[in-house]
Amino acid sequence: MHEGGGQGINHITLSVSDLDRSLTFYTDIVGMTAIVRWDGGAYLRSDGDWVCLSLDNRTRQGPLPEYSHVAFSLAESAFREKADLLRRHGIPLWKDNRSEGNSLYFLDPDGHKLEFHSGDLASRLSALREKPYPGLQWLRDAPEGE
Repeated sequence: MHEGGGQGINHITLSVSDLDRSLTFYTDIVGMTAIVRWDGGAYLRSDGDWVCLSLDNRTRQGPLPEYSHVAFSLAESAFREKADLLRRHGIPLWKDNRSEGNSLYFLDPDGHKLEFHSGDLASRLSALREKPYPGLQWLRDAPEGE
């Protein structure tokens, strides 16, 4: 574990304009494994890495940075300390957490979107079994531990 309770990159979320096209690209071209998809996105895996494709219906051309961000793993025990640290330093937040696990969505000095997240793909998939997203489809059987 890293100093300050961090445990490395948790996941990467990419905003996409066409979910089917992006899902095909990341599975057929990049070689990732699609685990689950729903009306608004999909989760993929490459080795131990977790990527979320999040549908953004804007018609703008080019990269869609609105929800694209890098999430860093954070031990549950360090979550409140990090939240307090962000508040003390006046670090702006860019989103409220609405998903499984504790998350803090914050901006770096250049406006890059970052997240501290306690949880992992296994806990997210478990939460989806309990409360599926609209239109959820399992694309591959995931072991209970995933």
